[in-house]
Amino acid sequence: MAQLQGAEFAAFWVGGCVRDFLLGRESQDFDIATDAKPEQVEKLFAKTIPVGKKFGVVIVVEGGHQFQVATFRAEADYQDGRRPEKVEFANAEADASRRDFTVNGLFYDPLTEKIHDWVGGEKDLRAKIIRTIGKPEERFGEDHLRMLRAVRFAAQLNFEIAPETFSAIQSLAPKIKIISAERVRDELVKLFAPPISDGRAGSPLPAAPSQTDDGAHGVTRPTSPAARGLDLLRESNLLEHVLPELAATIHCEQSPDFHPEGSVFNHIRLMLEKLPPDADPLLPWAALLHDIAKPVTAEKDLATGKIHFYGHEKVGADMAEVVLRRLKFSNDEIAVVVTAVRHHMQFKDVTLMRKATLRRMLLRATFPLELALHRLDSLGSHGDLAHHDFCVAAAEELKNQPEILPPLLTGDDLLALGIPRGKKIGELLHELRDRQLAEEIKTPDEARAWVKRMLA
Repeated sequence: MAQLQGAEFAAFWVGGCVRDFLLGRESQDFDIATDAKPEQVEKLFAKTIPVGKKFGVVIVVEGGHQFQVATFRAEADYQDGRRPEKVEFANAEADASRRDFTVNGLFYDPLTEKIHDWVGGEKDLRAKIIRTIGKPEERFGEDHLRMLRAVRFAAQLNFEIAPETFSAIQSLAPKIKIISAERVRDELVKLFAPPISDGRAGSPLPAAPSQTDDGAHGVTRPTSPAARGLDLLRESNLLEHVLPELAATIHCEQSPDFHPEGSVFNHIRLMLEKLPPDADPLLPWAALLHDIAKPVTAEKDLATGKIHFYGHEKVGADMAEVVLRRLKFSNDEIAVVVTAVRHHMQFKDVTLMRKATLRRMLLRATFPLELALHRLDSLGSHGDLAHHDFCVAAAEELKNQPEILPPLLTGDDLLALGIPRGKKIGELLHELRDRQLAEEIKTPDEARAWVKRMLA
């Protein structure tokens, strides 16, 4: 900032970093807006990356950090609901006016500690309101993803969405389907992210009422950002377009003996309420998708009135894979979440399992995520953590017996014993592992002797 201003250029922090700074929140990215052209920025700094030079955007690398430096610009003629056809360099006020929401349209000079507000952002920041700059229909028409961003900001900041802004989202919600799956996924990942341990510095803004005189959508209530995000997705009509399988759970009722919370949707929402800070980033997705197949597997016993969902975990694993592939998650992420969904009903039987079966479960690479999912599953329904605590104790006991964890024999060992390659080797290794985990066979020598007896 000092280098740009020292060269007689205007330069400001812009966007989310200003919003977060004024709210006393830590910011990860500091974006800078300036009247310097890209070529002038490149001359001023030793290392730059021309990521979007034709749009006036250059990355400056300083002190091992990357800073996005963008020339003031105005945009027009959005044709695809995402990108402008025309970009013209402009002044700071015009640059602020092209941005999405008033709370993201503030400019700040950290050298003079002066805020520049041409869009009414400071007022909305104090009032805790998400409002588009200008007409919401125009802002959302330019980039349809802004509808999801409005929901995300409201959920993460615990803000309300201005009535006219929210009404426009409800009307334009189907247009979100035009946006690429990758961009939708990125917004949903941020929306459902587990809370971060609080490390706020305190806001420089004076305290203010949480609503302006003209009010805002919804009723302020304490809730987790992920659960509030789910509420807003539903109320905004976006849910049925970005996660239609989840929307189907809204009216899927459950038997009150195990699920006093009511519908599957209510159950999932309560799980999101209980998300622990700094949890595995995939835990919210396991929670969102673990009961995704209940609407399609629901059966009501006419004699007892109970509702059953036989096999929903297996059907749900297949459905979860379809959802995650549609949203372009990585293969590794898909495999982890699908495994957690497929096995989430195992926990009801842990106290009755053979020792070998339990230990095989505890040794799965995905077990920590599965256990965290089971905890949320219990807290979001009957509240009984007995099976969770049993698994925690069993896992702790297993830690104290590291000598039984490595397999006693490998496929090469069996080949050395004269067993030909083929299905038999896999069958023997599987049975040997079960006997090892049950502590029936404890050493490699005992394992070899057992294999020889089996062959005989």
